[in-house]
Amino acid sequence: MLPLEGITVVSLEQAVAAPFATRQLADLGARVVKVERPGVGDFARGYDETVNGMASHFVWLNRSKESLALDLKQDDAKEVLHKLVAEADVFVQNLAPGAAERLGFGGDALREENPRLVHCSISGYGEGGPYTKKKAYDLLVQCEAGLVSITGTPETPSKVGISVADIAAGMYAYSGVLSALFRKERTGEGATIEVSMLEALGEWMGFPGYFAGYGGEEPKRSGASHAAIAPYGPFGCGDGEVVFLGIQNEREWKKFCEEVLGREGMAEDGRFATNSKRVENGSDLRAEIEGVFSGLTSGEVIERLEGAGIANARMRDVKGFLEHPQLEARDRWREFGSPVGPLRALLPPATLSGTEPVMGPIPGVGEHNGSILSELGYGEREISALAEPRSGAPAKEDTR
Repeated sequence: MLPLEGITVVSLEQAVAAPFATRQLADLGARVVKVERPGVGDFARGYDETVNGMASHFVWLNRSKESLALDLKQDDAKEVLHKLVAEADVFVQNLAPGAAERLGFGGDALREENPRLVHCSISGYGEGGPYTKKKAYDLLVQCEAGLVSITGTPETPSKVGISVADIAAGMYAYSGVLSALFRKERTGEGATIEVSMLEALGEWMGFPGYFAGYGGEEPKRSGASHAAIAPYGPFGCGDGEVVFLGIQNEREWKKFCEEVLGREGMAEDGRFATNSKRVENGSDLRAEIEGVFSGLTSGEVIERLEGAGIANARMRDVKGFLEHPQLEARDRWREFGSPVGPLRALLPPATLSGTEPVMGPIPGVGEHNGSILSELGYGEREISALAEPRSGAPAKEDTR
């Protein structure tokens, strides 16, 4: 039996954060009904056409779901959603602030109808305060959370290359829903959960927060190096390749000096005797290390690092990651279906022994209208009418 088999999730979702949370619930066996606009669906379907004509974000986030297309400007469509949620275990939404409430799908309203419901809302900045109604996209939240200020080179602040604020919010929504379902199993009580992107990413900013709040200065942008640990980051080798390494403690530092650099006594050099001193004298440290590495190939450097038990890596590009021998050796790839044919995905990171996660197909817009509405007792004429958009733009407002 899959961990969430028998759990029904209804999600009024779009973009990244909520779809990421619900896809992980689907991986564990939950039935996830994704409510979309008739015709165009979740706007993330149109981000690009790189996956055989489908958008890479959408492919990543929406396997194993059922798509129900509803125009929520219409009362009969709202009635359908209310009927679905009345029998559901979980409702997730990431509409603009206040939009779910205006449509009648806020936590108070839905939990009055279904007290056992776990209701989860994802927003940019949370309810209350001057930023409640401020538009929130991933880059903007990275800026507001201070992440961009510590990412990049000393000259150029940079965003993280993936939607890290959305992903953080999706992860906390996912774990929050699991916690609420566990409590419901024991007490019968539902829950109202609120997750903001700012606060989710803020949790991940713990180290720089303590560093700046108590240390009196901001962490410095250090490219691929570490702002507070040295040596930690990229170092050039004699063949033009770069090797990344990380030293975590003084025992490793001593072994690194003696066994990798071949420099007896360097560990006690006053410039490098503690981690703080090594960070302070980073330019001198780099010169010493690359002075040795310049006479070695990257393969020889990695061989020495491995022999000394020092953590290291080569920098792979994304295609290199997709071809990673460790993933292949651990049989981590699976095929799943889509409207454009079979596609490949990694298994979810947390795997339960003896259980194969759900790797179901990606739905087309409204693909499951017939089956879902039939379950609710609707006839063919009503099903056909509900699938069509009517009277202008749908009421599903912009994400967050």
